[in-house]
Amino acid sequence: MPSAHTKKLSFKQQQLQFRENAILDTVNKLLAKKGFDLMTMDEVAADVGIAKASLYKHFESKEVLSAASMTRLMEQTITVALSLPQALSPLDKLKSIVRWAIQTHLGGTMPLLPSTRSTIQQALLAHPPYIDKLSTLTEHLGTWIQAAQDNGTLSKTLPGEVILYTIFARSCDPVADFLKMGGAFSDTEIVDLLIQTCFDGMTG
Repeated sequence: MPSAHTKKLSFKQQQLQFRENAILDTVNKLLAKKGFDLMTMDEVAADVGIAKASLYKHFESKEVLSAASMTRLMEQTITVALSLPQALSPLDKLKSIVRWAIQTHLGGTMPLLPSTRSTIQQALLAHPPYIDKLSTLTEHLGTWIQAAQDNGTLSKTLPGEVILYTIFARSCDPVADFLKMGGAFSDTEIVDLLIQTCFDGMTG
């Protein structure tokens, strides 16, 4: 039930939100397909079906647009993390996040992970909402990693940040793309195989 402080969006605000979501959906797909440097505002506007001038009314630059897209991705990931059953073990929670990330990647809507050399990196560092959501997600994952190391289901010899960055990297693992192109495995099988290699390794 809505609280007394909840404000119902006007029809115009709902339209604005709907359009911005459509823009960010398109940006996610383009960032997943070609990355920040090759994506253009003209391309975004054309794919959404709006004028370039209208796009700039919503987002003043490609950097701001991409930062908004990555921030929404962080929000979605946090939602997935918070929706996991409390009864799951820390390791199973981490596997669930990786499963969701790989499934999203295979669906073509997971933006490529910004590298330290990407021009989007500075835009993200200058975007407080992104930093805030990233910190929140990192805190959740870090807590699970520590708990899994404490109970022996994750290696205690690996630094926590190595495990954390490895989990983040699975969201844009090119192995998933190569396996899908090969056609020998279904998406479900690909997800299971990548989770197995990520958490169990490749030794006999």
